[in-house]
Amino acid sequence: MIKTLTMIGGLAGAVTLSQFPEFSQQYMQRLSGARTELKVITTGFDLTAKAAGYTRDEALEKMGGSDFQNDLRDQMQGNFDRYERLDAAYTSLKGSEPLMRLTKVWHFRDTDLVKRTWDDFRPAVPVTADGLLCAGIGFVAGWLLLSLVLGAFLRPFRRLA
Repeated sequence: MIKTLTMIGGLAGAVTLSQFPEFSQQYMQRLSGARTELKVITTGFDLTAKAAGYTRDEALEKMGGSDFQNDLRDQMQGNFDRYERLDAAYTSLKGSEPLMRLTKVWHFRDTDLVKRTWDDFRPAVPVTADGLLCAGIGFVAGWLLLSLVLGAFLRPFRRLA
């Protein structure tokens, strides 16, 4: 029974992780698009501020006053912060093969992009080497995880020999 359950855990891990290469590719496409949009906003703001004789921070400071201006200033600052995060993630992930992206999974932390990618993602049978390697890693991880959990759970019920 335990061997069957651990095999099921391994297969579940294999099926799940085999989807990572394609998911990461789709995430990278969305990341690139979002980064480009925010770069246009950031560059436009910086050029406008410079033309007026201000730095970005000085221009943001000048935007305060009414509730509308305060909200707009806060939104722009949020755009700048998000651009920096997405740019850093894109720079780190760009050019990485899907298997290497697995070692940089913490760069997939933009919850909006992850959610939108997941909403449109459709699982497929992995036919690439990366997909098959991820499936193998997932199998071992799922098997080990379920073995450890079941072993810890069933330990009190084993007979003392």
